[in-house]
Amino acid sequence: MEPVEGVVPMIEVQTETMIHAPMERCFDAARNIDLHTRTVWKHTRERAVAGVTTGLIGAGESVTFEATHFGIRQRLTSRIVEFDRPFLFVDQMEKGAFKSMRHVHSFEQRDNQATCMRDTLIFEAPLGVLGMIAERLVLRKYMHAFLKSRNARLKNVLESEWYITSND
Repeated sequence: MEPVEGVVPMIEVQTETMIHAPMERCFDAARNIDLHTRTVWKHTRERAVAGVTTGLIGAGESVTFEATHFGIRQRLTSRIVEFDRPFLFVDQMEKGAFKSMRHVHSFEQRDNQATCMRDTLIFEAPLGVLGMIAERLVLRKYMHAFLKSRNARLKNVLESEWYITSND
């Protein structure tokens, strides 16, 4: 994408996690609402309150999460706008605190049953210049840490003996 003169691009945060589990299992775990709420930061008290609130979310479906970030209880509604199991799914914010947010989840099978799970989060804060300052000073680092923590916990679940035996 070519930069447009005078326009500051949205923030993009990327993470990559190697998981020793089959790609299909990683894909389904990443879209499992129950696992999502168990693997995010505990202090956010995140829970699904509307749309798909339990189990696997799929193409065209939406979920509304309620969570506390920066001391503020807020809701974010996202819809799955692209879905190609087990390679890719994309959720896009329909309503929430951001001006826009798009989260691309992609999966690639590697040797020895390892899966490379990539998250690309593209977002823009509201409030014009103030939002741009917040994006660069706080939100980029916060969202990167949020994804890294969530993905590390998801990796631990997927590589645990309990999860392997209960999903075979």
